[in-house]
Amino acid sequence: MITYVTLPFQIKELTNSYVAVGLMGAVQLIPLIVFGLYGGVLADSVDRKKMVWITEFGALIATLILLINALLPQPHLILLYVVAGCFAALNGLQRPSADAILPRIVGQEDLPSASALMSLRWQVGVIGGPAVGGIIIATFGAASGYAIDVATFIVALYLLLKVRNIPPTEKATPPSLSSLFEGLRYAVGRKDLLGTYLVDLAAMFFAMPNALFPFWADQVGAPWALGFFYASSTIGSIVVTLTSGWIKNYPHHGRAITLAALGWGAAIALAGTTNSLPIVLLFLTLAGASDMVSALFRAAIWNQSIPDHLRGRMAGIELLSYSVGPLAGQTRAGGTAALTSLRTSVISGGILCIGFVAITAAFIPAFRRYDVRTNEFAIEEAKNRQNREKI
Repeated sequence: MITYVTLPFQIKELTNSYVAVGLMGAVQLIPLIVFGLYGGVLADSVDRKKMVWITEFGALIATLILLINALLPQPHLILLYVVAGCFAALNGLQRPSADAILPRIVGQEDLPSASALMSLRWQVGVIGGPAVGGIIIATFGAASGYAIDVATFIVALYLLLKVRNIPPTEKATPPSLSSLFEGLRYAVGRKDLLGTYLVDLAAMFFAMPNALFPFWADQVGAPWALGFFYASSTIGSIVVTLTSGWIKNYPHHGRAITLAALGWGAAIALAGTTNSLPIVLLFLTLAGASDMVSALFRAAIWNQSIPDHLRGRMAGIELLSYSVGPLAGQTRAGGTAALTSLRTSVISGGILCIGFVAITAAFIPAFRRYDVRTNEFAIEEAKNRQNREKI
């Protein structure tokens, strides 16, 4: 997460261009789509723990390259984009395996709570990384940020060695184009799943303002607060996670996702209406809280209703839904800001998000009315898990 902050910061320092920073999202888009889908196929046919370790090692090498480049008298801008694309490819290969591990080691009833704990683990890094990283790179430069992440990747690789292997199930199919299309047909055929993907894509594509943060911090007269822009939404997320016990007992998942996505769009739009740093950070925090409500209910639908032999491929599609949106959204945000203004980019994105989410919910009733107590796929998967536990 320190590298996540350092990359756009370094591009901004080298170019001072909205478009150059937004282009980083465009560069990552194609590798993420291609390797995310392929990573989902692999996650159903290989040892998921081994896949996570190998890709984590690749991320270590990529960060080391960024460190060496940052230490040069004249860092190469093009290399930043190349490595950003490599990060996207590695993430696409890793995340389906990482996401598909959880239901193999946690009982059906505990999945919502386990998902909340995994989100909490992620949020600690997302809060600490940008907050600390923003201060470090503003004080000591980009190389210091990359150096810290190199050290943390080494620790991560050691810890991953302690995780037990997660081999494929007996129903696993060899990685192939046909197995990929099998997963895509399943995702499109289930309108409740399709709704979760479309709503998340809309929220992230239209209302993800992260590419603007380096410029936004300057606009409000607080370049020192860059890390807090990145961390504020995660603070909202972590508050929701720590108080998420009610989610386990709320069955109307589709309704909750819809309302939370609408709240995300509204909070982002309101954040763009002011230059007051405390108010901007407040609305970004509320946006993060709304997004986490949506994320937890989406994870509950995915974990409780998808068969294990399809889970890797579905995780690949899920990765695209919550990653492609932000990457494409960075390009949209940067391009709109360059053509109009930062404020117009933020406010219009929030409004467009609200409109698209409302349309999606209206036209996909199976998603809007999803109830875990009555959904046929959730009921069937619960029975399958009970049978596996008995065996």
